[in-house]
Amino acid sequence: MEGSGEQPGPQPQHPGDHRIRDGDFVVLKREDVFKAVQVQRRKKVTFEKQWFYLDNVIGHSYGTAFEVTSGGSLQPKKKREEPTAETKEAGTDNRNIVDDGKSQKLTQDDIKALKDKGIKGEEIVQQLIENSTTFRDKTEFAQDKYIKKKKKKYEAIITVVKPSTRILSIMYYAREPGKINHMRYDTLAQMLTLGNIRAGNKMIVMETCAGLVLGAVMERMGGFGSIIQLYPGGGPVRAATACFGFPKSFLSGLYEFPLNKVDSLLHGTFSAEMLSSEPKDSALVEESNGTPEEKQASEQENEDSMAEAPESNHPEDQETMETISQDPEHKGPKERGSKKDYIQEKQRRQEEQRKRHLEAAALLSERNADGLIVASRFHPTPLLLSLLDFVAPSRPFVVYCQYKEPLLECYTKLRERGGVINLRLSETWLRNYQVLPDRSHPKLLMSGGGGYLLSGFTVAMDNLKADTSLKSNASTLESHETEEPAAKKQKCPESDS
Repeated sequence: MEGSGEQPGPQPQHPGDHRIRDGDFVVLKREDVFKAVQVQRRKKVTFEKQWFYLDNVIGHSYGTAFEVTSGGSLQPKKKREEPTAETKEAGTDNRNIVDDGKSQKLTQDDIKALKDKGIKGEEIVQQLIENSTTFRDKTEFAQDKYIKKKKKKYEAIITVVKPSTRILSIMYYAREPGKINHMRYDTLAQMLTLGNIRAGNKMIVMETCAGLVLGAVMERMGGFGSIIQLYPGGGPVRAATACFGFPKSFLSGLYEFPLNKVDSLLHGTFSAEMLSSEPKDSALVEESNGTPEEKQASEQENEDSMAEAPESNHPEDQETMETISQDPEHKGPKERGSKKDYIQEKQRRQEEQRKRHLEAAALLSERNADGLIVASRFHPTPLLLSLLDFVAPSRPFVVYCQYKEPLLECYTKLRERGGVINLRLSETWLRNYQVLPDRSHPKLLMSGGGGYLLSGFTVAMDNLKADTSLKSNASTLESHETEEPAAKKQKCPESDS
């Protein structure tokens, strides 16, 4: 829905949202394989052992299917009418078909010659069908299976879709599950539901999943509310977050805060000097190695390349990398301008980052967050016990871990600590089904596990800790309750009439 101009806060991107524009982040889809890229003119993209340019996708609608033609050009695929069941000639069963490798008249050299002539994959598949001596003897189901297999091999049909939490989580889980701690897409959906993620929330997110969980929370909140991301190390990794292609208005409510400063914030010893001292100490290192932002950008590019393009060892990719390295925009900071301008720019960025850290510290100090999401490679117990102090009462929290044992320990510690209710340790079970006419059944292969979730709600516990007399009264009440059955057994003395 389009937002009105008078509505406060970030506005959705309209009206050309359904059209692909230069600079947009998109996801390429071929069968069940995905890859996230940014649309740039004359940029060579390698996907599933094929290279092409994305120039022709600009201006088309999301969901359009393209066919790779000669010269790496993408052309919209025209829909063709499938032959009806009456026109198909099929056998009754496959008992007399012998797979001896002699049923196909075309050889590999013939197929290669057809490719060299520039014949489309659809025509190659048609010739394979015509030159197969056993195709007409196969059953109708076997023929469909044969055609689908050959199309997957010879037809280069690529669909450009809009990035979303579901698509990106499926992509990461299939290609690089280690980057997201083996979090399955249905587990991520459960996290968003159990965490009550909605617009206007004030959320705390601690994750080491390449920014996938952070991007999912941002997408669900729609740019309304605030998110404080706690990160370990020198800076947050947001490779997957960048693939969503959020507008700048979404970033206004995103804050980050270093995880190693949380203890000082809890004990009231945090100050602005703790942040301002770090850039001075690392000034010499940054001059020689680049700014933290540049390092973070390079880390995110490495994340993207590893998660999206495992087939990047082809000569075409090497040529692209050489071209990029020769681009003046990718030269070192000293070559782009004077050293003085570079230092001033670096100091300006550090000052902006320091202000954002102070704003995040102020938001955390209010201790009224609407929820907590933890999905990291670290042990969840110390993280959760520390971060729960920043969450307001009657608010949900969700913790993800690839293994069950750390969450069991966390469950026990929370029981001993108190201040939480409705604790639940769960694991989702996922199985895919094939749904086709007369062929619907569960697929043979299924996921072994998608991780575990510990969820619950916070409750106020300050009054119970402060009022010790309340505990004594409670214990006295319990003792009376235990003695009550015995008191009921006593008989009243009979009065003389």
